[in-house]
Amino acid sequence: MTFVVTENCIRCKYTDCVDVCPADCFHEGPNFLVINPETCIDCSLCVQECPADAIYADTDVPPDQTHFIELNAELAQLWPVIAAASEPMAEADMWIDQGDKLQFLER
Repeated sequence: MTFVVTENCIRCKYTDCVDVCPADCFHEGPNFLVINPETCIDCSLCVQECPADAIYADTDVPPDQTHFIELNAELAQLWPVIAAASEPMAEADMWIDQGDKLQFLER
């Protein structure tokens, strides 16, 4: 099992989850975070820290977001590791619960 960052993180990019990750498995893109399934140790500490409720166990990802399992694995190979928290995106509070955000994902 691994954990997966899903759509609600797009355009928010809160990094509270990064601070509690003992395995440095988060990778940072321009407006989204992903978890590397190869380095995730399944500790689940990140889940409760995510203000956007965007992190799920891969077995619990909502059915309409299962494509994020592959997307996390793919983008983790391209984006750098983030090991310390930073400020969320400027308009994160406005975007936190917006739906249909995949179209805004910047690679």
